[in-house]
Amino acid sequence: MKKLIAFITLILLSVSCNNQVDIIFPVFSDGSILDGTTLIPDYTKQRMEGVYQISAGNEFFKDKAVVKWNDSNRLSIFCEKDGAYIVLRGGVSGSTLLFEGSWRYSYGTETGLVRLTITPENGGNELLGDSTASFNIKFEGSFGEGNDLPDKQFVLNFTRKFSDRVNRDFKIVAHRGGGRNSDYLGVTENTTAMIALAEQRGANGIEIDIKLSKDGVPFIYHDPDINLRLVRKSVIWGRIEDFTFAQIKTLITLRHGERIQSLEEILDFVLNNTTLKFVWLDMKSDKNDMEKVIPIQQEYLQRAEAIGRDLKIYLGLPTQDKVDQFLAVPNHQDLLNLCELAPDIVRQTDAEVWGPRWTLGLQTGEVETMHGEGREVITWTLDDPNWIRSFVKDGKFDGILTNYPTAVAYSYYVQ
Repeated sequence: MKKLIAFITLILLSVSCNNQVDIIFPVFSDGSILDGTTLIPDYTKQRMEGVYQISAGNEFFKDKAVVKWNDSNRLSIFCEKDGAYIVLRGGVSGSTLLFEGSWRYSYGTETGLVRLTITPENGGNELLGDSTASFNIKFEGSFGEGNDLPDKQFVLNFTRKFSDRVNRDFKIVAHRGGGRNSDYLGVTENTTAMIALAEQRGANGIEIDIKLSKDGVPFIYHDPDINLRLVRKSVIWGRIEDFTFAQIKTLITLRHGERIQSLEEILDFVLNNTTLKFVWLDMKSDKNDMEKVIPIQQEYLQRAEAIGRDLKIYLGLPTQDKVDQFLAVPNHQDLLNLCELAPDIVRQTDAEVWGPRWTLGLQTGEVETMHGEGREVITWTLDDPNWIRSFVKDGKFDGILTNYPTAVAYSYYVQ
C-alpha cells in the first residue's frame, strides 16, 4: 500500500511540475489567397481605419471592432470579448482587397484562422479609387477555430471614423516588450521577437527591463536571478548580474530559444524595424547603471532625430535609489526621465513623464496638475478590461502601460 501511495504521489508531482500549456499557432493548410496580389496603397489603408459593427461572428467577438493598420502591411482588428484581436496580411487583386491571418483571445489561448475580403461592390472600388465621396465598407469572410480552415461567417460593416478624442497622442505601452511569458505568445518577453509583435497587438510604445552585467554591459531581462520561468535548463544559475555579458549571451537560452540581448541590440531593432514612438527603460539593476545606460539612451535619441524618427526613450526611475543615482549625474536635468514616485520627487527629477501605479486610482487632480506643469502621465500596469475601460473613459492619462495592449487599443479607439 505504501508503495502504491508513493507511486501515485510521484505521478501527481510529475504532472504538477509539467505545467505546460499546449498553444496552437494556426497556419493555413491550403496555401495563401494572397499569392499574386499587390500591396495595398497607403491612402487605402487610411480610409479603412475606424469603428465597425460586427453583424456575423459576434458570438465570438461581440458587436464592435476597431480596424487599424500597424506596420507596413499588417491590419489589426481589436474586439471587446476577452481582448480578442485579429492580425491580417492584405493584398489587392483587381478591385478586391483580400486579407488572411489569425485571431486570438488576449485573456485566453483560443485562436483560429481568418479570411476576409472587401469586394468592389462592398467598397473596394472606392477604397482603391480617388473618389472623395462617402461610401460604405464591408468586410465579408469567415473564421475558424484552431487549425481548422475558416468555416464560420464573419461580417464587419464600417460605422464611423475614429472620434476627436482619439486624435491626441495617447501612449499604449506594452509591458516587457509586448507581453509576458505567461501570456503564451510563442516568444520570450523582453526580446526583439516579442517587440516585433507589439505593434500588431495595438502598442505604440514598449517598456523593457534593464540589467547590468558583471563587466558593465546593459542587457534586457526582468528577474534578478536565472530561473526556469525565463530560461531553459542552463549551465549557469544564480544572480544574473554576477556574470559577464559573454557568459549571459552564450550560456543562457531563453524559453523560446532566443538569446538574451543587449540594450543596444534592442534599441537597434526598435529604431530600424518598428514605428514605435515610446521606450520606457525600467532600470532594474541592483547596481548604479546610469553611467552605462545614459550614453546609449543619448546615442539612440540622436540617431532617431537624424533620420526623422519620432522616438522618445525615457530612463525609468522606479525607486528612491534610482532617483538618487540619477540626481548624481552631471547635467541630469537635460535627460529624458520617467519617475514612478510621488509628485514632489517627479519635480525633483524634472521628469517629463509621471508614472503612477494604477491602484492609486484616477487621481484626476494630480494628473491635471502635472499637465499644467507640462508633464505627461502614464499609469501602470493596468490589465483588467473593466478598469481599462474606466481609465480610458474617465481618466485624464496620456497613456497606459499594460500586458494587454489589445484591450487598451479597443477601449481607446472605440471612443
